[in-house]
Amino acid sequence: RSSDLPQRSDNNQSDVAVKLWPLFHETEDDDNSTTGQARKKTLSECPEVPPSLVGPLNINLATSVTIDSIIEENNELQFGGHFKPKECLPRQRIAIILPFRNREPHLKIWLYYMHPILQRQQGEYGVYVVEQYGDATFNRAKLMNVGFSEAQKDYDYDCFVFSDIDIIPMNDRNFYRCSSNPRHMANAVDKFGFSLPYDTLFGGVVAFSKDQFLRVNGYSNVFWGWGGEDDELYRRVVAVGMKIERPEKTIAMSKMIIHNRDPGNESNGKSFPLIDRAAERMRSDGLSSLKYRTIGSTKHRLYTKVSVDIGKPDD
Repeated sequence: RSSDLPQRSDNNQSDVAVKLWPLFHETEDDDNSTTGQARKKTLSECPEVPPSLVGPLNINLATSVTIDSIIEENNELQFGGHFKPKECLPRQRIAIILPFRNREPHLKIWLYYMHPILQRQQGEYGVYVVEQYGDATFNRAKLMNVGFSEAQKDYDYDCFVFSDIDIIPMNDRNFYRCSSNPRHMANAVDKFGFSLPYDTLFGGVVAFSKDQFLRVNGYSNVFWGWGGEDDELYRRVVAVGMKIERPEKTIAMSKMIIHNRDPGNESNGKSFPLIDRAAERMRSDGLSSLKYRTIGSTKHRLYTKVSVDIGKPDD
């Protein structure tokens, strides 16, 4: 498959991106290093509302961009798509999890718009593209769980944003951060007339603190194909006594990249029985039962890509 996205190197040569840019883990940026400790003493906490936000954004999903141009425009990024503001101490350490397969054009658009937005929001963040290896039926929810597991191995994140790759916020005041309850940040998408199709919708872009995600045992692993996993996750949240927080619609307005449903991601047609039993199933199905095999992991300049074999529906 041809693509201008950096690809994993399977020989002894480093990726081109590795040759051109410094590595992700640098001693001077380590919070436990002498420099890191001095930095903490001299900087104040980042403000609740960052000063460089611009508000409503003009999002053109037909924009033609290249990976090289995105790298050039985001030269503060460290390897792995990791960013930490230099002017203040970030309030949260955020992992952005993107489930992925054969969506390179959409990934470029997401990276083009989201990196500047996330940097203006002054959180410390890293981007994780979790790719399902092979051609088995797609399992978005299981990839979310894998992203949570892999990101924790990489860094001490305390907030996890689970995002579809085809949703772009139209306002940078729609904060990609966590709160005292799970957050739903895609509650006003253009595809649905900037409204919720139904009150319990909890998909597109959601945020959980680490403790919140552990309380619900993550997503279910058994939703193969399209549909149902977000509604089941909502039931889990309610079952443990948490509520859903959403920004005002004027802040939450987002655009969705319109596309045909991917092969291998057809509607599963059997979601409702699983959704109805979410509360009784949640302790045995989720992070606690997660099984996968890592095929490869590569830190690119704009993101960390993790390719995994998550099995197939009959496993």
